[in-house]
Amino acid sequence: MEPRADPTPLYLAATVDLQRAVDWLADTNAQRPAPERLLLAALFLRAVITALRDVPELNRPWAPGARPCPDGGPVHLAVAVGHRAGGLATVVVPEADRLDLDALMRTFREGVARLRRGETQPNAPRATFTVTSLGDQGAQAVFPSIVPPQVAGVGFGRVTEQPSAVAGAIVCSPVVTATLAADQRVTDSHRGSRFLALLDDRLQHPEAL
Repeated sequence: MEPRADPTPLYLAATVDLQRAVDWLADTNAQRPAPERLLLAALFLRAVITALRDVPELNRPWAPGARPCPDGGPVHLAVAVGHRAGGLATVVVPEADRLDLDALMRTFREGVARLRRGETQPNAPRATFTVTSLGDQGAQAVFPSIVPPQVAGVGFGRVTEQPSAVAGAIVCSPVVTATLAADQRVTDSHRGSRFLALLDDRLQHPEAL
């Protein structure tokens, strides 16, 4: 797709039902010692990574005249989280697409621990996609910024209980709002919507992540 002249960000949001993810996580963690237990955030990150495989243009750094890698290249995932001292801090997970769920969880935890010790990541590659997770700060929805030369990022808000109709009955399920910000020079609402649909689908099948 040829880049357009208009660089205005495109924002799309979807509400994702997390009941299956939460149930699977509880069952899985019940069989693990505390240091090996998974966080819901790890499922979010893994779902993003696998969705990027099917919408690789969202993982391609953009520059005028540059020829993007056909498959999007490796996913160097930046994770922006609320810092205890205030503000945002970023952990970069290099080649996150090569990590399974457990390795991703370990790498993310190690990165957060380094950040809290005040250490940097001097050899980390430039991130290709950013996930912003501010649910623990109380935000119900997060509208992420696009960090050049990245062309997209996704934000996850607070997990809340929401009623819905299932087989004629009203039930409450945990849900999260996922918001995609994408550069209109390289993508459009159709592909952005497809990414969010894929993200939803991945979280409905946590055992496959």
